[in-house]
Amino acid sequence: MKIIPAIDIINGQCVRLTEGDYDTKKIYAENPLEIAQLFEKKGAKYLHLVDLDGAKKGEVVNWNILENITKNTNLQIDFSGGIKDKNAVQKAFDLGAKQVIVGSIALKNPSEVKKWLQEFGNEKIVLSADVKHEKIAINGWQTISDTSIYDFIADFLKEGLKHVVCTDIEKDGKLAGVSLGLYQKIIQQFSSIQLIASGGVHQIEELSLLKNNQLAGVIIGKALYEEKISWEELASFL
Repeated sequence: MKIIPAIDIINGQCVRLTEGDYDTKKIYAENPLEIAQLFEKKGAKYLHLVDLDGAKKGEVVNWNILENITKNTNLQIDFSGGIKDKNAVQKAFDLGAKQVIVGSIALKNPSEVKKWLQEFGNEKIVLSADVKHEKIAINGWQTISDTSIYDFIADFLKEGLKHVVCTDIEKDGKLAGVSLGLYQKIIQQFSSIQLIASGGVHQIEELSLLKNNQLAGVIIGKALYEEKISWEELASFL
């Protein structure tokens, strides 16, 4: 199971939100590169990099941060936030991202994302299925749609979808535990996908639980920044 620390960007700073609410922004560092380099020094191999400015605006804002981190670390980066067209996908890869995560555009223009799955391959295009009450959220989680996560995933599965990141918004940033029941339902229904958990992780025991339930990876944010989980504890999972 992959351990994937997260860096979320607003105004060039490393921040965390609660339930995706921009008004809850808490700044943890002024320099995201320094945080990425610290993660790598501690043993991380992967990084979840989110352009929250881009997610809100509907187009990528912080290209320079992606480029800076890819040039100055060996982390395998998945990048998201404001990806709206093929040019943006290609630019992310050109700047060194290993994967691009798409959410809003996948709901608004699914046919376009299906083309990307075919063109770039299902190892590079990851579906972001972020939910509230099992309904897909878009636009930096500012909008909750009427589409269920199960219909959302099923639609792309026919096009070869392999990787899905799922965040339960009500858990995000609260350090209140992961949505294991939701993940179990998704895996039971879609056994072929590689599911990555996100949101709510707050103690090391949860990682064993996720691993034992066939999760392919877990994104960890606030639990690292607030030292609820130490890198020493994470060592056996890295």
